[in-house]
This record gives sequence, C-alpha cells and structure tokens, in this order.
Amino acid sequence: MVAEIEPFHAMAMSRRAHQLAAEGRSIVHMEYGEPSAGAPARAIAVAHERLDNDALGYWESTRLKERIALHYREDHGVAVEPEQILLTAGASPALVLALLSLFRPGARVAFARPGYVAYRNTLKALYLEPLELGCGPAERFQLTAAAIERIDPAPDGLVIASPANPTGTIIDPAELSAIVDVCRRRGIRIVSDEIYQELSFVGSLRSVLAEAPDALIVNSFSKYYGMPGWRLGWLVVPPELIPIARARMSNLFLAPSTLAQHAALAAFDCREELDARVAGYRRNRDLLLEALADIGLDRLAPADGAFYVYADVGRWTGDSLAFCTRLLDETGVATAPGIDFDPVEGHRFMRFSFALSTEQVQEAIARLAPWFRTQPMRGAVSPAGALI
Repeated sequence: MVAEIEPFHAMAMSRRAHQLAAEGRSIVHMEYGEPSAGAPARAIAVAHERLDNDALGYWESTRLKERIALHYREDHGVAVEPEQILLTAGASPALVLALLSLFRPGARVAFARPGYVAYRNTLKALYLEPLELGCGPAERFQLTAAAIERIDPAPDGLVIASPANPTGTIIDPAELSAIVDVCRRRGIRIVSDEIYQELSFVGSLRSVLAEAPDALIVNSFSKYYGMPGWRLGWLVVPPELIPIARARMSNLFLAPSTLAQHAALAAFDCREELDARVAGYRRNRDLLLEALADIGLDRLAPADGAFYVYADVGRWTGDSLAFCTRLLDETGVATAPGIDFDPVEGHRFMRFSFALSTEQVQEAIARLAPWFRTQPMRGAVSPAGALI
C-alpha cells in the first residue's frame, strides 16, 4: 500500500504565481522561504571558476565538512568531527536520512503544530506515525517540556525547529533545556531542524547539540547563505550512527551537487555580506508587522527569527487556501495558506515570507493594504484568543 500524503499547497500557489507572471502580471513572491538575493558574490565567482576547470563528478568535499565542523566549534561551542557530517542535496534529504537512520516503520514521532508541512508528510511517506502537538498563543506556538511529558506512551522521536517555520518562533533556552531533559529521561530521540539558526532577531542561538550530543541536526545552505536552488545541506549524526547513515546516504542519494559544495565552502567566508542581509530581513519584518497591524491583522505569531509572519485571518475567512488564491489573483501577491502547516487550525491562518528586498516588501504592503480594507469581515471569530 502506498502512503497517502497531502500536497504542499504553497507549491501550487507558486505555480499559479509563475503562470500569472508568464501572462505579464506583476507578482510579489511571499509564498516561499526563498531568499531573493541569491548566493553571495564570492560563492558565485568560485562556481564560475569550477565550471571552467572541473569535470564535476560525484564528490564529497572533505574541506567543506571540516569547515562545517569548525563552525560548530566556533559558533556553538560543541565538538563535531568531520566524519559526523553527511552532505546532502538540501535539508529535505537530510530529514529523510535522519528519520531512516533512527526509526523503523510504525515509530511515533512528535512535532509542533503549526509546523513545516514536510515533517508530517515525510513521516507518513516513511510509514512513521506523526504526532502533532497543538501549540497556540499560550505556548508562543512552540513545543514545551510539559507537552512532551504528557504524551503517553512516550513517542520514539521528536522534531524540534527553533526558529520555526511557519511562525518564526524561538524556544527559550531554559525551555529547550527542559525539553532535552524530558527526552533524555523518557528515551525520546531528537531531530533538530536548524536551517534558520543564523536568522534570529533576538540574539544568537546555540545548536541543540550543546544540550543533546546524541541529537541529529538538519541544516542547509538554502536560508542564511541564500542558496536554495543549489540544493545543498547537511546532517550531523552521533558517532554510533555514522555507518547506518552513510549506508542510507550512499544508496538513496549518492552525493550532493559538486558545484554547490565548491560554492558553499566559499560562502562560509561571506559573513559580512550575509549578515547585512539579515539586517535587511529585520527591516522587512518591522515594516511588515507594522503594516499588517494597521490593516487589522494584529493576531500574529511572534516573528523571533526566520523570515515569516504567520497571521490569523479568521476575521476574513475560514478557507485560507481559497483566500490566498483570491489574494494572488486580485493583487499579484503570492502567500502560503495556513493549512499547509496546520491541518486543524490552519484554515484561518496564512504565512507571509519577507525574504525579499525591502522594495519588494514595500510593494507588497502597497497592494495588501487596500485589498484587505475592501474585504468583508466574517461574523464571530474562532475563540483562539488574542495572539502574541
């Protein structure tokens, strides 16, 4: 029997947006977490050089793995050996690799709801059982140790994301320590999705490895490094899982892009350029939060990091997919419907990505504001309480 999984509606929204653009419409893309600036200049220059001088066969860059290991020592204060790092074709294969290396079919894996759509659907595709923990305003839309403690029986695994997609929320360090303690005591294995760790607006963040050395860490060059189309990520595994993970990696994925590995090594030395982009995301965030509040979208998840605003639009709609589709068709602003991230409450939420230029964000605001002000309000709103 083939596993049944739901579609990723934001991808359908993007296809519609590109179709409209091909017809001559002006589109502002806020549907994906896709940095619009692209790879840093030095990474692109290295890629051009390698295209001219390298056959680009199957390859796993030892230098890149050493550089990633150095990143964990310098930025997170944890010792990771290069052999613990498996280079993958993006974070999505790294997640698959982590789950396959830890769990057998039927294992139960918990994660926050709302949460990234691929957690639920990847678990289903691998015949694992997803356990979605509803997280609302009271929990700042994030996992808590108390919620994990209440799961009976204890799940086999837990997926953590901080900053999280779609909410941008960050788990408080003390709460994260408590979560790790519960997982250690109850025998719950941790997979930590850390692709947004460099995109924090509330101070620097440490890897879960600092608290849980046996956690598996998913990361990527797509977000902070601005390289989504290069399809390069990595997975950190504890030493005892290296043979298991490598066997699965070599059979399922062979190797990631050789060109991307060369470019990524250069990207590590582009911090000044990349940090300037994060400052730009902060400006975009502030502009968008202020504009949405003026429109009346004041029930928003805390945008602590990443580059998303997750907004309750229940005053206007109970069908976020239809609402986002109509918004796109009538304004040219592409967004993501909340049902991707929350099959229970997501019908009244939508996600805006501000991983754009400030000019593009300003253009989106100029289109959103008059459109929302002409939309009829619904009657009573679902009693979820005011968002933070």
